[in-house]
Amino acid sequence: MGGLLKWLVWAMGAACVAIGVFHFALGIDSVPGEGTAGATVDSRERFYGAVFLGYGLAWIWAARQSPVPSAAVRWLAGIFLLGGVGRLLSMAFHGPPQGFQSVLTVLELALPPVYFWLSAADERAVAARTPQRGTGPAGAGRRECDGTP
Repeated sequence: MGGLLKWLVWAMGAACVAIGVFHFALGIDSVPGEGTAGATVDSRERFYGAVFLGYGLAWIWAARQSPVPSAAVRWLAGIFLLGGVGRLLSMAFHGPPQGFQSVLTVLELALPPVYFWLSAADERAVAARTPQRGTGPAGAGRRECDGTP
């Protein structure tokens, strides 16, 4: 499970970085169906693209840790879930969005529970592989050599 978590965290990071770069570079042209929204919306889109790129880098940072920190995974997944909730609010107030945005909403609501479930898997795997001092047959009852009798 630890390997699956690490892979999913890397995948999320890479996807978010790519999406962030795409939105930063293309501005409003990166949003299906929004072609001529104007300079204010284009500016906001590029700003959010940079923030999303940073969010993706945070996922990659977490993936590079050993073990993958469960607290970071939970926080990042919670932010992703909050984005999905925001889309639901938008649907409630303004109706359904363009089809691709609906697919993204499903992903933003479905993936976080998977990350929450797996969040501590790598920490558990590393702990299981790491022998504890003074345990096991060779270390049973032995004290560390610290100069005390």
